[in-house]
Amino acid sequence: MQPSQKMRDDATGRYLPVIYPEELPFWEGAKKRALWLQRCNGCGKAWYPIGPACPHCFSMDFAWTPMSGRGRIHYYVVYHKAWTPWFEQRVPYAVIQVELEEGPRLTTNMLDCPVSQVKIGMAVEVAYEDITGEITLVQFRPSVR
Repeated sequence: MQPSQKMRDDATGRYLPVIYPEELPFWEGAKKRALWLQRCNGCGKAWYPIGPACPHCFSMDFAWTPMSGRGRIHYYVVYHKAWTPWFEQRVPYAVIQVELEEGPRLTTNMLDCPVSQVKIGMAVEVAYEDITGEITLVQFRPSVR
């Protein structure tokens, strides 16, 4: 099976992720408002990015598992340049790396928070952004808990 080939949403001009077959459980979970990652049946650790084997013990025995969606900002960067036309009205914006309670780190966007309030160690929770009828992005926002 080939990865999704559509690179840009015609309606918004926003670039779309390339989705490979081995990533389908992640993307299908996002559409259902659930964060699913791989968890090793050998050592029990979850990981990201998606891959064919556990990066901790190299076992190829894993299961797709729901994550809590809670974590903390490990690092972030604030962009002041619009790298594509879609971002022109969104600068400045924060790209964050979230360390989930379960351990994996995801790099994504911060929603619903002025960039001046983004801080390392800040508690965040998963949020979902529908881009097209087929693609929902996993994003984060400040935790309300």
